[in-house]
Amino acid sequence: MQVSGGDLQRLRQLNSLSSLRALREATDPLTLTELAARTGLSRNSVIDVVTDLQERGWIAEVEPTMGGMGRPAKRYRFRADAGHVLGIDIGVHKVLAVITDLAGRTLSSGRVAVDRHTARPERLEAVWRAVEAALVASGLSAPDLWGVAIGSIGVVNREGLVTRVNDLPDWPGVDLIGHLGQRLSCPITVENDSKLAALAEQRLGVAAGVRDLVYLHAGRRPGAALILNGRLHHGFSGATGEVGLMEMTGWRTMAARLEDSPAARGTPPQEAAGLVFAAARAGDPGALAAIDTYAHHLALGTAAMVLTLDPELVVLGGGFSRSADVLLPALHRALEPHCLRVPDIRPSALGEECVALGAACLALDHVDEQFFSPDGSISRPAAPRRHA
Repeated sequence: MQVSGGDLQRLRQLNSLSSLRALREATDPLTLTELAARTGLSRNSVIDVVTDLQERGWIAEVEPTMGGMGRPAKRYRFRADAGHVLGIDIGVHKVLAVITDLAGRTLSSGRVAVDRHTARPERLEAVWRAVEAALVASGLSAPDLWGVAIGSIGVVNREGLVTRVNDLPDWPGVDLIGHLGQRLSCPITVENDSKLAALAEQRLGVAAGVRDLVYLHAGRRPGAALILNGRLHHGFSGATGEVGLMEMTGWRTMAARLEDSPAARGTPPQEAAGLVFAAARAGDPGALAAIDTYAHHLALGTAAMVLTLDPELVVLGGGFSRSADVLLPALHRALEPHCLRVPDIRPSALGEECVALGAACLALDHVDEQFFSPDGSISRPAAPRRHA
């Protein structure tokens, strides 16, 4: 059987991809023998692949460990520092930018405070200030970025446009891809912030490895997202998880039940919930009643998703997750009358970087498609072209 040059080139490509994946997924550097065992390639093929990948800058030889008998075997690692991605969280009260390497490790961040009165031009300028701060802290420049993903408040459609925001009247219709594309040449993606928080939890947080989960953003501005079969679920138009739009759930006004509690009377709205949770922790009956009311409304929307998906896990995120010791028992009790099985509920541990980290995870997914999929290109690492 005659093998064409194209077939040989394709075979080399597949061998390189399998070796690169094995090195990327390994927790420790691999020897040639170990890499051959993981890929099923012959030792001679592995030597050719490793030489090529090292010349292209994808892998690096690791210094040998001392102390063993004889000449130590050469070991190789994936160069996670070969490329970098940027994750951005655009919220009501902050803009946060995070830069990670190809392993998802955070290198730097930049944060700029905003508020609900910040107009669109100023909020967009805050995005640049946060990005520039992260770049300066990392020692990188814009051309070093391989991908960018943005988490925005509001409903985001499949084309990356923000279509609805209750808290920021001038934010719907904002062209974030066009705005960032003025200075960034890499691929840019826009997604809803709760969806990216869910992705971060599934990759890096308390839901690591979970295939089906519901993510709840519990705070003054509630939200939700779904992970199905290990993947972020968008739906036909990108509006999955927007159960709070149904008036019957009471999600739009449930935070006001905490702010109106006697335990928070006379305090600014942004500080009220913390006081109520603290009072409930101390056994205050009025505060406990307010939390039960909040949990009742939160459970209505949550039960609708739980009954539809039957998830393994519910993740409680958002600002109120810091008071999970008080809120989780109330939410569990409120779910029991509505659910055939109340799933495990765990509080987020990723803090306020959750959305930005999820955005970085999404940007890394696009890098994977560009370089590490069977149809990808593993030419020498370089910034790919921008797409919408």
